Formats: sequence, structure tokens, C-alpha cells
Amino acid sequence: MTDTQPSPSSGPLAGIKVLDFSRILSGPYASMVLADLGAEVIKIEPVGKGDETRNFPPFHGELSHYYIALNRSKKSVALNLKSEEGVQIARDLARQSDIVLENFRPGVMDRLGLGYEQLRQDNAGLIYCSISGFGENSPLGDKPAFDIVAQALSGVMSVNCEPGQAPNKLGVPLGDMAGSIFSLFGLLAALHERNVTGKGRHVEVAMLDSLIALQGYLSQIYFVTGQSPQPVGTQHPSIVPYGSFPTSDGHVIVACLTERFWHNFARCLGEDGLIEDPRFALYDARLANRDALHEIIHRRMTQETTDYWLARLGEYDVPSAPILSIGDALEQAHVQDRALVETVRHPSQGEMRLVRGPIRFDGEGPAAARAPSLLGENTPQVLADVLGYGPEDIAALAARGVVGS
Repeated sequence: MTDTQPSPSSGPLAGIKVLDFSRILSGPYASMVLADLGAEVIKIEPVGKGDETRNFPPFHGELSHYYIALNRSKKSVALNLKSEEGVQIARDLARQSDIVLENFRPGVMDRLGLGYEQLRQDNAGLIYCSISGFGENSPLGDKPAFDIVAQALSGVMSVNCEPGQAPNKLGVPLGDMAGSIFSLFGLLAALHERNVTGKGRHVEVAMLDSLIALQGYLSQIYFVTGQSPQPVGTQHPSIVPYGSFPTSDGHVIVACLTERFWHNFARCLGEDGLIEDPRFALYDARLANRDALHEIIHRRMTQETTDYWLARLGEYDVPSAPILSIGDALEQAHVQDRALVETVRHPSQGEMRLVRGPIRFDGEGPAAARAPSLLGENTPQVLADVLGYGPEDIAALAARGVVGS
């Protein structure tokens, strides 16, 4: 277990300093990954309020589950950016940072005096990352954007349902997370470039752009056929059989991506004749006769239990899986053996379990995480260690409402 006491960073990004103005999800996920990789992350939050997610129930002590999920291993500094002194402190911190990350609407940071052109004057090597819903030159640029808005405009919701049902948002906030993931690509590329040129960059990522980029083969179906892909639920638009199939007591996922797996599945069902049946022998034929094939599969699989089919599918080397709940997924042997969950300790909030980052280097996962900080918990430490403020200076700033702790 670890606690929130400062410890030397380890990982490929050790020594990299990140000043994080982002809040909610799209930016905090990115800065959390940077922290997992060894960067020192200072999170700037409004005095008295903090990141909006601090108020989202349920709670572990004083910490919101939402905040916990996205803010491990960061230092929290409560700073009033509506005051000149607060902005100056932010500029002083940015001067000593490698990366600044923000996810306000375009123009907000410029109006605060903390935009890229303003901060690069003091730090030519600064890499400045802006995540927004739609980007600066979009006709939607001034529109507020949250995950579900980006999902709706990206087209992904239109295919995320069973045929004939209303569109659904994805179960994970992929609009927010896609913005974070692509911002990490940009930041790491800019860091590499800076090693050569010594100069920073302004990295800009829009959530909607990121989801459009993740359409994958769906966009090509439209470009090739001129028709928008239609929802197929858990099935695949061009591969059969592939998806969720009912058993006598539940459902099993089967994914026959290749002919070999299709042949294995037919034999697993005890329906070897399907392999040579002209309706199902080839990809195109199976796709054209999807309903007829599904009727045969459903009739056979509903005769036995989920456990029976999982064992038999494994015996015949057919890609398959049970459909787990979130809790079951977190408690499964794979998660335990891969050490994907760790327990950390906060000095006042006690122990809590966290999901670890998935990236391994030379077989080792990320260094032990620190528990998320309370609002402003690290303000005195950062002002003292980074900017050289004394206790009386910090107390005076707190009395004027410039900082909080």
C-alpha cells in the first residue's frame, strides 16, 4: 500500500512536470496516465469548490468515487484564477513545467492570461495541450460538450443498440476518454520532438474528432457502400457468427473471425454439416443467411447451460467468453494475476482500491500509486518546494482567498 506522502517518481516520464488545469474526465484521465508513467502532476483546482467531480456520489469518506477514479498520484493545489495573484502563481508554475494541460472551451485560458501564446513567452519549451469538445475552428466551437453530446454527433450511438431499438450511449465514457487518449499521443510525440528542437508545441484535440477517428471500419462501410451502417447489437456488421448467443441459463459471446474458428464452432455445436452447407460455407453466404444460421445456433445452444458451452467452446478452441458484471470483471483471476487492482492508503481517508494502469515495461507495471489528494492538500508543499514561498507568505495568500489548503 502507498500513501499520499511525496516519493521519488519512477517510470519513463520521471522528471517531467505537468501542470494540469483540466477537470471532470477528458483531461484528468490523460494527466493520470502521465502520472502512472512517472510524471509529477500538479492539479490546479478552484478554491473552495475543486474539480466538479468531487461532488459526485457515492463517496469514500470525503472523496468522490469519480474523483478517485481519475486523480491518483496527483498533487492538488487550490488556486483562485480570478485573482491577479492566483494567475501569477499559475504562470510561475507553468514557467517550471514541461506540460500544461487544459480542457476549457476555446478562448477561456487566453482570457485568464494563461493561453499558449502567453505562457510560451516565459517557457519556449512548454508543451501545451488543449482538449475541447469540438476544437477552436469548429462551427460548434462555443457549444458545451460532454461525453454523450460527442457520442451523439459521432454516429457511434446510432449503431450501439439492437436492431429496431432506440440508440444507446456507450457504457463507458468513450467520448471523454478518446480525447484524453489522443492527447497523450500528441503530448508524447511533442516531448520526443522537443528533445531534438528544444521547442514546445500547442497540441489540440477535440472529443468529437477523436470519436470520428475511432469509427474504424464503420466509416469505410459508408464510404464504400454509400450507406450508413445499421445497428446489429452484439453481432458484427460483416462477420457471422459473431456476438452474444443464448444458452439455457444466460448468454455466451462467440467470435468466429476466421474460417478456422467457424469450422471449430460448427464442430463444437455438433453441426459439422454446416461447414459444407452452401448457405454458410463462405463469408458472404453466412452474411446473407445470418438469420437462418442464428436460428440453428440458438436452437442448439439453448439446450445446454452457459458453463457447458464455455467448457465445450474452450475444448474446440473457439474464441468465447461469459458476459461479466463490472464487479465480476474486477474480481476475476486475470485481474488478480496481472495485479490490475492495488490498495492505497490516504492519511485521513483510509484504504481504497484502485485500478492500475495497464502499460508494462520489461514486465513491470506502473509504480505504486498515491491516493488522490483532498482539495488543496498539497498547496503549501508545492508553493514552498516549487516556488520558494515561506509559511507566512502562504498563510497571507490563504487569508486573501488566493489559495486554499
